[in-house]
Amino acid sequence: MPAYKIHEHSFDMVVVGAGGAGLRATFGLAQKGLKTACITKVFPTRSHTVAAQGGVAAALANMGEDDWRYHFFDTVKGSDWLGDQDAIEYMCREAIPAIIELEHYGVPFSRTEDGKIYQRPFGGMTTRYGEGPPAQRTCAAADRTGHAILHTLYQQSLAHDAQFFIEYFALDLIMDANGACRGVLALDMSEGTLHLFKAQGTVLATGGYGRAYFSATSAHTCTGDGGGMVLRAGLSMQDMEFVQFHPTGIYGAGCLITEGVRGEGGILRNSNGERFMERYAPSVKDLAPRDMVSRAMTMEIREGRGVGEHKDHILLDLTHLGPEVIHEKLPGIAESARIFANVDVEKQPIPVIPTVHYNMGGIPTNYHGEVVQLKNGNPDEVVPGLYAIGEAACVSVHGANRLGSNSLLDLVVFGRAVANRAAETVKRDGKQAKLAADACDPALARLDQLRNANGGTPTAVIRDNMQRTMQADAAVFRTGETLSDGVRKMREIHASFADVKVSDRSLIWNSDLIETYELSNLLDQALVTIVSAENRTESRGAHAREDFPDRDDANWQKHTLCSVDEGGQTQIDYRPVHMYTLSDDVAVVPPKKRVY
Repeated sequence: MPAYKIHEHSFDMVVVGAGGAGLRATFGLAQKGLKTACITKVFPTRSHTVAAQGGVAAALANMGEDDWRYHFFDTVKGSDWLGDQDAIEYMCREAIPAIIELEHYGVPFSRTEDGKIYQRPFGGMTTRYGEGPPAQRTCAAADRTGHAILHTLYQQSLAHDAQFFIEYFALDLIMDANGACRGVLALDMSEGTLHLFKAQGTVLATGGYGRAYFSATSAHTCTGDGGGMVLRAGLSMQDMEFVQFHPTGIYGAGCLITEGVRGEGGILRNSNGERFMERYAPSVKDLAPRDMVSRAMTMEIREGRGVGEHKDHILLDLTHLGPEVIHEKLPGIAESARIFANVDVEKQPIPVIPTVHYNMGGIPTNYHGEVVQLKNGNPDEVVPGLYAIGEAACVSVHGANRLGSNSLLDLVVFGRAVANRAAETVKRDGKQAKLAADACDPALARLDQLRNANGGTPTAVIRDNMQRTMQADAAVFRTGETLSDGVRKMREIHASFADVKVSDRSLIWNSDLIETYELSNLLDQALVTIVSAENRTESRGAHAREDFPDRDDANWQKHTLCSVDEGGQTQIDYRPVHMYTLSDDVAVVPPKKRVY
């Protein structure tokens, strides 16, 4: 192996990723006086949070009755009782101060007549513990809420003197012999130089891995790089079988149409023009949770009531809302529909289809954002020096199904939680133990191997095989047969990576090499996802099995842990679901049938 020159940097904390979670952590850590670096493979305001449209949930009660305890109940029920109730309590209670903080930092929320933050209804958000009318809980900046939050957080990070390393690709975690994370090795893509970031704490905020599927609302950068690094470090991922399909991706393009459209009164219709959601969720209709709406749409298509020449999609009708509502509340949607579907939403409905949108599973953490693993019988053993937040993480506030507008909340609350935790536990300019001389060797060997990979299969071919297999065999409805077939195919595709061909040998702007790294991250997570799905013989939340249509709390109310080794061998373990709260302010919600 040639000698690679490594530039060394030392920080108190290093954050990988500059989306909503990464930036909230970056500026929070810098604000606490910790020397903080943020590494990001794209310019911060190009991170995928910029695409979040509908809003961020918090029980502010600006538009009517609400209480954070109602939000807690809705989130537990939405999670289909797989969410950890201590973490859900923390998120829903902290939502209120976290959103007020965002407002003070400068997020330009839409306003009510009396100047308060505007809030819209969203699926699964109710009042009086599900007995009352829908809650108007989702704080919105028109239909560009993620954009507004991301830009504000970037400005705050700059104001607090956080250091950014932009267009740096994180290659691998640097772990020591005791299993502690000591930092990360990254490649400066523009200069082709290697950089070792040593830190007391490494925060993974790298987003989801939606691009493991053929059709996804995720940006092409959503390749789950944090999860890939964690699996390579020999750690497990949690609840990966739970993949959320958003009911309304634009047919053919996959581009997202926010749930906020239904919050403002948009209606789903089949080929008969019928508002079919009344049959599936009589009380909340089009504002049922996402897993239910996706399944209902799929059933309509299967039963021959789909739209178009192939009868393979559904219509989302906004025509009755009127130009005023569309221009004020949904301007970005009108633009997206015009560009991607050639539709004028004031006159025509939008063709939509369920599309992969969000990963409920991820790197297991506690509600401080500290990564945990099952070790020596302890399911909550903290991995020293490693944190994860946002979609990359699984604090398990979303359980088996995330409620719309809880993801932006997750980013803000747990980005903030990591900063608070690090302020208590990390010493400013603390002395770091010396790294072993060969600490970077495994990461360098891998870089050299991939850079010189001279097999017979281009990266793009393997990626296409993976995406089509996941789309076909780990979709909205699953059966034992399709899953076992999918596992067999995914194992073959995973093994085919040994034959990958990288044609560019340079290090400067080598997109071929970067895409190969991203593919490797995706392959591990795709395999873990479909193996975990085959293993879970029940239906819960987004994981719907036709051969096991019922939820089975006796056997399956537990978190799946799955790891994968270099040879593609997977191993499954379990962690208990936290059926307890942090305080006596709210009672544990016992499992019951999930109906709306």
